[in-house]
Amino acid sequence: MSVWFVTGASRGLGAAITREALDRGHSVIATARDVSAVRRAYPREPDGLLAVTADVTEPEQLMAAVEAGLARFGRIDIVANNAGYGLIGAIEEISDKAARALFDVNVFGVLNTLRATLPTLRAQRCGHVLNIGSVGGFATVAAAGLYGASKFALEGVSEALHDELAPLGVHVTIVEPGGFRTDFLSSSSMQVEPASIADYVAGAGPMREALAANDGRQPGDPVKAAKAIVDITEVAEPPLRLQLGADAIERVEAKLDLVRRELAQWRHIALSTGI
Repeated sequence: MSVWFVTGASRGLGAAITREALDRGHSVIATARDVSAVRRAYPREPDGLLAVTADVTEPEQLMAAVEAGLARFGRIDIVANNAGYGLIGAIEEISDKAARALFDVNVFGVLNTLRATLPTLRAQRCGHVLNIGSVGGFATVAAAGLYGASKFALEGVSEALHDELAPLGVHVTIVEPGGFRTDFLSSSSMQVEPASIADYVAGAGPMREALAANDGRQPGDPVKAAKAIVDITEVAEPPLRLQLGADAIERVEAKLDLVRRELAQWRHIALSTGI
């Protein structure tokens, strides 16, 4: 059985991953800013669960969570970087403060978690890092550009980390979910910047309207997503990327087709810049 370290474990996909891992007999160090939410889900805290308060923007809290987990279980096998939130608004409308706060959680929070956990995985010469990204980190859309940018950054981190850790026996997978019926579109997980520039109503407006219309109606089942995520940690050669949901596959394939078409159309210009 494995020992999981899950950030953002109190709700949404993090809570579903925690439950699936526990149901399979794994142990979980479940971290959250509000750890009471984790404890409410498990009032009779099972032996395999260690609920710890840890904000991913606070490196000291993450280090303390790792130390508590090692003291309890003796190892960490799988790190699930799940903590994060969304941000909606046209690029020009989003304030510097809002953009930096988003990256502090979605990007630097992951880096903080990696610095806290990777020494253990490297010493063990085995393990698996799961970076929970988004299909929006592969192909983003109007009004979700800053959120997409934070997940694009996670893609870059994951690609490099994959090659850095492979010689040490540690796997890396970035998970790219589409829309799942969690609370991600609610105000608890999605920040919406005011529509302050009329010129962007046509471009960004449809996404703003879609939030209310789709909340709770997303096509993906989070229980099935959690099962797929845990499944992927049990294969010998896990993928670098794992898309979840038919909508995620559709968006990835559409972008790949676009890139191929543009590469073919403009290939002569690209090649003309060589020696």
